[in-house]
Amino acid sequence: MYVNLGLRDGSVSRGDVRPRWSWMLAAALVTTLAISGCTSEPSAAPPGGPTGSGNGGAQQVTPAVVKPAAAVKLLPAAGAQDVSPSEPISVAVADGTLESVTLTNPEGKQVGGTWSTDKTSWTATEALGYNKTYSWAGTATGTDGKSTQISGNFTTAKPKRQVRGTVNVGDGQTYGVAMPIAITFDAPVTDRAAAQKALTVQTSVPTEGAWAWLSDRIVHWRPKAYWLPGTEVTVTAKLYGVRYGDGSYGKDDVTTHFTIGRSQVVKANTQTHRAVVIRDGKPVADYAVSYGLDTDPGRVTKSGTHVVMTKHETYFMNNPKYDYENVEVHWAVRISNNGEFFHAAPWSVGQQGKRNVSHGCANLSPASAKAYYDSVLMGDPVEIEGSSQPLTAKDGDYYDWTYDWAQWLAKSA
Repeated sequence: MYVNLGLRDGSVSRGDVRPRWSWMLAAALVTTLAISGCTSEPSAAPPGGPTGSGNGGAQQVTPAVVKPAAAVKLLPAAGAQDVSPSEPISVAVADGTLESVTLTNPEGKQVGGTWSTDKTSWTATEALGYNKTYSWAGTATGTDGKSTQISGNFTTAKPKRQVRGTVNVGDGQTYGVAMPIAITFDAPVTDRAAAQKALTVQTSVPTEGAWAWLSDRIVHWRPKAYWLPGTEVTVTAKLYGVRYGDGSYGKDDVTTHFTIGRSQVVKANTQTHRAVVIRDGKPVADYAVSYGLDTDPGRVTKSGTHVVMTKHETYFMNNPKYDYENVEVHWAVRISNNGEFFHAAPWSVGQQGKRNVSHGCANLSPASAKAYYDSVLMGDPVEIEGSSQPLTAKDGDYYDWTYDWAQWLAKSA
């Protein structure tokens, strides 16, 4: 088909012998194609509803944000029974802030407490009493702007017995480099782990040490090696409210601070009959001594590391087994609880440095005894060797250094 669109009057050229209706059909087809090219189908709407933009389009709907109410947590929970007074006592809120909190005892007295800086928690700062019911009150405001009431109560434990713990080191005192820390309870402790968790030792210089239970009433802390001179030590025993088992609870907290003095170690040998005093690493005295009679097992001075326990200008010795009572001695320094002392013995000066004739003590001349007495601190170590019997747990309280470190650690709860 040939269409001549160049003729103004639309006439057909002479060479075109096709009928006029074919030209008209072609024009119609061109018109139809032009119309089709300007038209588009509407896009399908996405699932969930129509969307659009600009004039005439549907608007997307944003869901409203719901702000949560305050969620209050009481510790202990409302209704709790048999609560230990040493347990944490607090109120906390999520999705809000605390407006007011009170914890009141049966007498109407409010328990003191402290707030977090953002007022999302409150913690009691006073110890609670035994066998009492405490009541919570207060309000919290949630992020939804609504108020939530705080209420409820709990009851503390009623002990079958309250057990007291005492510490052997005095506040502000100075001790020798072998001094152990001893906590002694006035009744057996069944839950030793619970009691031990309440005990802490802080030192001014790094010091490796550990607690060890020497009986169901006695727990000691000692360093792995002798203390460093000048170490400052703080002992804190947060025992009040601690459950010891079998209905027993801690009666009081105990805290003390002490200092380790200069290093003084006595190196003693029962076979050479000498005792050398080494202070800060240097020998400062060498004493002639008569130790316990070797041939009598009941009189032998024991080998092992002893610890100075007490000292007395005058002391009266008693030993019914060997028929003496109230024998007065001077410048007596106790080194165990089995009756071993360094003390003045003017009656044995002739044997001192030569033979062992005592009933277990280390006999010194009056001058030597006075010099040693003046130099000694409670907690100084006395390392004795050469005898036929070792120092053991039967010989008194401060036998801590007879254990090696692995044995000591094995006694921890």
